[in-house]
Amino acid sequence: SLLFHMTQAEACPPSCTCKSLGEMRGLHLDCSSRKLTEVPALPVDTKRLYLHNNSLTSVPPGALDSLRSLEAVTISDNPWNCDCHILYLKLWLEDISAPSLANIRCATPAPLRMKPLSQLTGNELGSCKRLLPIKCLQFFWRDLILIAGAIITLLLVAWALKFSKKLVCQISLSQ
Repeated sequence: SLLFHMTQAEACPPSCTCKSLGEMRGLHLDCSSRKLTEVPALPVDTKRLYLHNNSLTSVPPGALDSLRSLEAVTISDNPWNCDCHILYLKLWLEDISAPSLANIRCATPAPLRMKPLSQLTGNELGSCKRLLPIKCLQFFWRDLILIAGAIITLLLVAWALKFSKKLVCQISLSQ
């Protein structure tokens, strides 16, 4: 099983120490206290991830999505910038590790300093209009036009039915 250990060692980011949890059981990655400013490329079979006590301010969207077999993560004691870009990390931790989310406190912006990330609302995370894909707005307008068209069609059908009833009444009266 020498080959297995070689591939594990190659997969380990240089800024972390990796321990195998046994063949096919995954990796224990310790990337804590390394002054990291960004999350390194992480092996897919990471089971335990320690990223606490670094200089991380945010995590790019999708950066942690490949960690499907993750069981434990600590990511506290970093100077998190709690603007709208932190939303990915917040939602990811809500799914993966609520206890880890509870330990994260914001460093910036000033009004949110020392506030737990778990307690922040969408309004506090700042507006991220530029993050909203333009396609969403296109769909919004398309849907609005379709709804308006459906309403107009229903009104025309209702008017036509009312008019046809009047016509039928007038015809039957004239006979």
